[in-house]
Amino acid sequence: MTAPKPLRIAVLSFAHTHALSYVHALKQMPGIELIATDPDGATAPDDAPRGAALAAELNVAYVDTYDEAFAWKPDAVVIAAENSRHRALVERAAAAGVHVLCEKPLATTVDDAIAMREACEKAGVILMVAYPVRFAPGVRDAIAELRSGRLGKVLGVTGINNGKLPQDRAWFTDPELAGGGALVDHVVHCADLLDELLGERAQSVRAVSNSILHAQRELAVETGGLVTIQYPSGVIATIDCSWSWPMSSATWGGLTLQVVAERGTVTVSPFAKGVAGHDALGETWSPVGADLDALLLDEFVRALREGRQPQPDAGVGIRTVEIAKAAQLSAARAGEVVTLA
Repeated sequence: MTAPKPLRIAVLSFAHTHALSYVHALKQMPGIELIATDPDGATAPDDAPRGAALAAELNVAYVDTYDEAFAWKPDAVVIAAENSRHRALVERAAAAGVHVLCEKPLATTVDDAIAMREACEKAGVILMVAYPVRFAPGVRDAIAELRSGRLGKVLGVTGINNGKLPQDRAWFTDPELAGGGALVDHVVHCADLLDELLGERAQSVRAVSNSILHAQRELAVETGGLVTIQYPSGVIATIDCSWSWPMSSATWGGLTLQVVAERGTVTVSPFAKGVAGHDALGETWSPVGADLDALLLDEFVRALREGRQPQPDAGVGIRTVEIAKAAQLSAARAGEVVTLA
């Protein structure tokens, strides 16, 4: 049996911490040629390594610029740049006929997200959004159970996504680069699961937020919030989001979803299992189980080879950005209900 033609994939930027696990996952896949670039890393005020130094740690081939990465003629790119830089890189990839896996959120504005979808549709290239939590076996099992109808109609959902302040990547708390704080970083993962579970666009959003957590750092973004979403079917969902975990915690893993249906409830905790301990900094927690980033990359690569559109697609990306932006607007207006057009 003839081996499939190698796929050339370029990882664009190490800004998002998931870029590291993306590189690890891609290196384990057969038939993948991989390079990386992180031209903004050298000037980023980050505590963790970036750029060529991080590429050396990851043992991945490195080029200095995006120009060199595209000159390599990749089949696809994985964009892990700062949120506000997604649009330019996606449009550049589309213009080059290159398929895209883009970190979440898809963009910092709804208009940018729509423009990115249009660019990829016009070019005939794949645009997938990196929402790895939906690939958790527990999430998929729960959604299948609810879709079976055995528990009746879904009535409401309570979502929690808390974690530690991402201080080793300073751009997460830069309102221009990130587009916001905890409302952006943590709401969209729950919003993606709601999108998959309910199959409908949100109708209205209400939110409150504050910056009480980490106030001593004088951050310019919110560090905690509570979002309420209403859907046309009548389902009401809440999302508790914050950077409230101790700094010794895992980078992420605080996501839980409880779904209330007519004849029962389902609780989804994809990161509930882990190894607890202590080190010089205090308590530690290491989640165990399926590598969700690897499952995400596997779906992307399979779709490339099969010539199909993988999920979550740009439509999901747009709808989740809509929720995050509506939540920010509502919080800025003291919790006023924002209706989505």
